[in-house]
Amino acid sequence: MEVAVISQSGQVVDTVNLDDAVFNVPMNHALVHQALVGYQLNKRQGTHDTKTRAQVSGGGRKPWIQKHTGRARQGSIRAPQWRHGGVVFGPHPRSYRKVLPKRMRRTALRCVLSEKARAGLLVCLDSLDTVNGKTRSMVDLLNNLGIKGSALLVTQGSEGNVIKAARNIQKIWTLPVNLLNAQELLSRETLVITLDAVRWAEETLASDPHGRRGSGGSGQQTATVEASALEPEETGPAPEPEETAPAEESAEAGPNDAGEEEKS
Repeated sequence: MEVAVISQSGQVVDTVNLDDAVFNVPMNHALVHQALVGYQLNKRQGTHDTKTRAQVSGGGRKPWIQKHTGRARQGSIRAPQWRHGGVVFGPHPRSYRKVLPKRMRRTALRCVLSEKARAGLLVCLDSLDTVNGKTRSMVDLLNNLGIKGSALLVTQGSEGNVIKAARNIQKIWTLPVNLLNAQELLSRETLVITLDAVRWAEETLASDPHGRRGSGGSGQQTATVEASALEPEETGPAPEPEETAPAEESAEAGPNDAGEEEKS
């Protein structure tokens, strides 16, 4: 896929061919949804807590006797049906963490990057040298690029001037390319990424990492070596057995000859 490289003044200075393995991947809505839910769940603290009737202070005495009052029987003023009583089936501290395999996270990221590129919402910048940490420099850059809504600025590394210039502008976020994920891309409309960050993403995301079960790794070489070690060694053609038939015949003929001599 070919994308124009835009300068900080808003002029097209060059074109770049993006790697189709990263920026031209078919959209997988189910996988992207699963990744998005996982990122949102991992943000939850899980510290919410409510008190049951056993945890609420007070209520140790029976309000009234069991019978002969005409009222419903009660055992504690901290029962759930009472005011200031305990909570039934309320939330308690728990972990919402959801772990996705690395290949699934990378595939979801490639799908969202490809969708941004196909929709024309990917802006490739040559550099961010004019951003000097002042908010005015970032505002001028966004005006030159024609960005009116939310945008995500992705750089190769963490740049302090870009962070300082964008932190006072609403709907503008900055992120280094090594922390880029599908949730951050889906939350913003336009992706503004530098050319260096594009090259880093192509080198890193073009191929999936291979684990112990991956193909093409050292596991197959190890298995091949082990299989060759188990095979018997070839030592050349086996020697032919010696002919022992004449000896056996002479051995068998010996007693017969002796018998014939005795008869004679």
